[in-house]
Amino acid sequence: RDRDLGVTGLVGGPHWGGPCLAPLCVPSSGGLGALTGAGDREGRHQGTARAPEPCWPVMGGMFVLGLPYAILHGGYLGLFLIIFAAVVCCYTGKILIACLYEENEDGEIVRVRDSYVDIANACCAPRFPTLGGRIVNVAQIIELVMTCILYVVVSGNLMYNSFPNLPVSQKSWSIIATAVLLPCAFLKNLKAVSKFSLLCTLAHFVINILVIAYCLSRARDWAWEKVKFYIDVKKFPISIGIIVFSYTSQIFLPSLEGNMQNPKEFHCMMNWTHIAACILKGLFALVAYLTWADETKEVITDNLPSTIRAVVNIFLVAKALLSYPLPFFAAVEVLERSLFQDGNRAFFPNCYGGDGRLKSWGLTLRCALVVFTLLMAIYVPHFALLMGLTGSLTGAGLCFLLPSLFHLKLLWRKLLWHHVFFDVAIFVIGGICSVSGFIHSLEGLIEAFRTNAED
Repeated sequence: RDRDLGVTGLVGGPHWGGPCLAPLCVPSSGGLGALTGAGDREGRHQGTARAPEPCWPVMGGMFVLGLPYAILHGGYLGLFLIIFAAVVCCYTGKILIACLYEENEDGEIVRVRDSYVDIANACCAPRFPTLGGRIVNVAQIIELVMTCILYVVVSGNLMYNSFPNLPVSQKSWSIIATAVLLPCAFLKNLKAVSKFSLLCTLAHFVINILVIAYCLSRARDWAWEKVKFYIDVKKFPISIGIIVFSYTSQIFLPSLEGNMQNPKEFHCMMNWTHIAACILKGLFALVAYLTWADETKEVITDNLPSTIRAVVNIFLVAKALLSYPLPFFAAVEVLERSLFQDGNRAFFPNCYGGDGRLKSWGLTLRCALVVFTLLMAIYVPHFALLMGLTGSLTGAGLCFLLPSLFHLKLLWRKLLWHHVFFDVAIFVIGGICSVSGFIHSLEGLIEAFRTNAED
């Protein structure tokens, strides 16, 4: 689920972001429920996992394309935020995993929870035992669906800019992309999704090589003087959301840590992978911005010359289409388990028959979700603004606010003063950035929508 490091064995992502240099092992009998926390406890372990199946990374690198746009509005402070976000996300990932463990009667540290949802429910118990889980599920669904929308948006944008002479609008390209994605409604398990992941990785390598090679070929013309210390007060909060969104991975960390062969290496893995992601992101964003300076666009590949742009964008579109099934399937599983399969607490009848087959109306709802992502992509076709909005709304909440809050609530008596200070500081700073980024992203979307309506 790594958005940033598209190499074999990396997982992390929507939603898909944050880095992780450990092979992802998915329970062979389950889907993404175990990953998102929507699944049941049966078969989960405290030290061992079911027979795992290695997955290639499915979602690598797409959203790093918006980072140069963040440097455009933030300058050196944008680069600092890429580093700062890596440090904070690494820390909150560790404290989130710490919330999975408690000390038993013998003084041993044992794993008593399995997912982000379990942690949230534990924090709200006993008065509201399911409230926390529902909040986390809603945030997950928003982030996953927004990720799907972004894939459709970027596909339409890239195809339109690759073939500007064709009489096909960006909206039409989005419709064509969605037609290709409609079979996602028939997905049954993660195994079918993982088959696409190797192709995504290969496409990502080609994209990175082409973009970086072109930027390095223009190194003599790099505009160092354009990188400033001042910020665009109105647009910089959007950049914060973009940066945060590219790091989000917390909802998957409990499952990842639980499926590691040696969970004790989790902290080491988090350190090295966030360092790697920080360096690669920072270099990519800076090199790309230095190449195009004030002409930097929301999707950096749109700045490439027409001949190279067409090739790179076709690879990117292929990668986007191949990446779409994973967040879509994850969103479907969370929705189905929360609304249709939650026992007596389910809001609607089970969408699966007695033979385990999906009912026709359940399939209709899946198709409706695909169409919904298309409609959003058509009416709000702004990649950077949508990315900033999602990062500010759910990314900051899942990565900054909730982990620090849960850590304080569950482990308050065992925390040292500097842990309390870090948690409170992250909660306050994350809250300010989240509100500010959300408001400015929303204002930007409203302004863009008005401009489109006038046109």
